[in-house]
Amino acid sequence: MSGLVHRNTVVTLDYSVTDSEGQVVDDGRNPIRYLHGGYGDIFDRIEETLEGKHVGDSVTVKLQPDEAYGDYDPELVQIEPASRLPKEIKVGMQFEGAPEGADEDDVVIYRVTDIADGKVVMDGNHPLAGMSLVFTCTVRDVRPATEDELEDETASDDDDGEGPGPVVIH
Repeated sequence: MSGLVHRNTVVTLDYSVTDSEGQVVDDGRNPIRYLHGGYGDIFDRIEETLEGKHVGDSVTVKLQPDEAYGDYDPELVQIEPASRLPKEIKVGMQFEGAPEGADEDDVVIYRVTDIADGKVVMDGNHPLAGMSLVFTCTVRDVRPATEDELEDETASDDDDGEGPGPVVIH
């Protein structure tokens, strides 16, 4: 079953992601490597579409916001006085925090999106939240997962199955 995408295989994909209007969101400069079989390393719809594919097969998957990064949640936008944040604050910086009224275990990464009039706008939504995405990929490689990968429930970041898993789209 070499080269066949199925549960407990490590799949390497060449890919690109565009929005619904064809604008490139991720040019896929680096391939994705993930552990196939419901381990959460990649969006479910993509994994379902790749099941049973072979090396060299290509697929295109259209993802609605709820199948990708979720709907945009205006509750995750906060405005803070600049005086409460570091002096070197800049648009694009990120901070960890919990939404108002949430448990302190509910950590969100907030991105600074605007600074004006002594106020800082911080957005806890993923930058692609609320967007429909088109994921196009070609299966570059498929190999059996190692025991370590199965135990860790993630693919390693190199071809011999050793080392930490990569950060993957999910």
